[in-house]
Amino acid sequence: MTDRTAIIDIGSNSGRLVIFEKTSHYGFHLICEQKSKVRIGEGAYEKDGYLQPTAIKRAFSTLQSFTHTIQKYQVHKTICVATSALRDAPNGNVFVQWIEKELGLPLKIIDGNKEAGYGAIAAKNLLPVHSAITIDIGGGSSDMALIENGTIIDTFSLNLGTVRLKELFFDKISDRSLMNKEAKAYITAELERLPSHFRQDLAIGIGGTARALGKGIMKLSGHPLEKLHAFTYTVNDFKTYLQAIPKSSAKSLKEFKLKKSRFDTIREGTLIFNEILATIGAKEVMTSGVGVREGVYLEQALKEENLAYPKDINPSITSILDRFKPYVTIEKRKKNTLNIASDLYKTLQIEIKDDLQYMTELHWALKLSSIGNTLTIYKAHQTAFYIAMQELNYGFTHKEMLLISMLLRMHGKSLLHRPLFESFKPLLPKKEKLLWLSFVYTLTLFIAEASNDANIFFSYQNQTLTITSDRSLYLAREKIKSLEKPIPFAIIIDDEEGFPENKDLGIL
Repeated sequence: MTDRTAIIDIGSNSGRLVIFEKTSHYGFHLICEQKSKVRIGEGAYEKDGYLQPTAIKRAFSTLQSFTHTIQKYQVHKTICVATSALRDAPNGNVFVQWIEKELGLPLKIIDGNKEAGYGAIAAKNLLPVHSAITIDIGGGSSDMALIENGTIIDTFSLNLGTVRLKELFFDKISDRSLMNKEAKAYITAELERLPSHFRQDLAIGIGGTARALGKGIMKLSGHPLEKLHAFTYTVNDFKTYLQAIPKSSAKSLKEFKLKKSRFDTIREGTLIFNEILATIGAKEVMTSGVGVREGVYLEQALKEENLAYPKDINPSITSILDRFKPYVTIEKRKKNTLNIASDLYKTLQIEIKDDLQYMTELHWALKLSSIGNTLTIYKAHQTAFYIAMQELNYGFTHKEMLLISMLLRMHGKSLLHRPLFESFKPLLPKKEKLLWLSFVYTLTLFIAEASNDANIFFSYQNQTLTITSDRSLYLAREKIKSLEKPIPFAIIIDDEEGFPENKDLGIL
């Protein structure tokens, strides 16, 4: 049976179900995601934290629906966690026991530090970061983690949440100026509890508020890649935008290019986010598409690896290779292909002059180069491009994702798909650099496909690239001859021809 894990996360505002499918020891991907606006904390903050009947009914119906989905997907393991509203509620444990009895779900209430820790585990493994502070703004709390050089140094939970502020201030005070003033004073007082070492230039925005703001800024800035995970922006560039949202009326929120489903709590969430960013001294924000649920999964999946992927492992790459099974499976041949690319890239540095800046992306693209063949051999390069654009989610910046995908799109004679280059130009290397990378990528594949395990050597002198091989490169000759070049230069192939000389074949 396929190894599938379901994670249910019941927050103060939303209830979410995700199902991850494990493809190998380090590979996994998302196969199902469901969400319901549970609002289990609604009305609780005015009633000494007690969960209210209407909210309890919504939560039960949501969890019951989730169990039906889990059964449909034949999940073999389910982990269910609950956060701020339930841990604050005097009747939270009664609710937990009732859910387990009625639905068979072992619901576990986690504290704010554990919640922050899960977000940090997800961030440090699935985002291209080394040092940052994660900020997960929920309905009842804001949970933060300090990451330095890939290690989680500390976690902290603040009693600042969107639903909490909505009920305490935004629903009670009609004067927007006074409302913001009192809510801000409340936030400032709570932030005084935050330890002084929570200071970082980079903030990682986790949760609904951060994602909604990230999407709004993406639209506002005309960001060419419609992928929220790892989208990064500078705080100062959008300071006016961020400060205007809490002061806006509910009717005017549509002007900020925000999703209508977030209108009810986005002002409260943005006010909290702004104050936290100022307190920690953040200059940049990276928006995360992962959080507590991925952290819960990775705690199980990486328990033998000290909660971290090995340095040379990327879970997205691993999952793609697991599912699309490239035809080059012999490890020696894969290594030979990478060696060819490395040597060629180094040899041509006299012209490229980029200090091998893109070696990692080049290698990832070569490892993925035949994934399109699984679906079709006739437009395999186009298929590979679309697979990579959708599935390269974890551990890459948007620039890295795009470069790898663009290299996969290269095929045959041409080195550049110009319409795609123009669409994504702001995130790609300059045209001259991209032409060289495409040339190295394509020439490597021509040689590797034709030479099997040949020993290949390159030299470049007097604008002439010499390719020396101890085996015939006959099948590659015509392709190489017609391949576009970034600049005019000659290519000489010095190989073992392989034709049997001085023999009577009886056919000549």
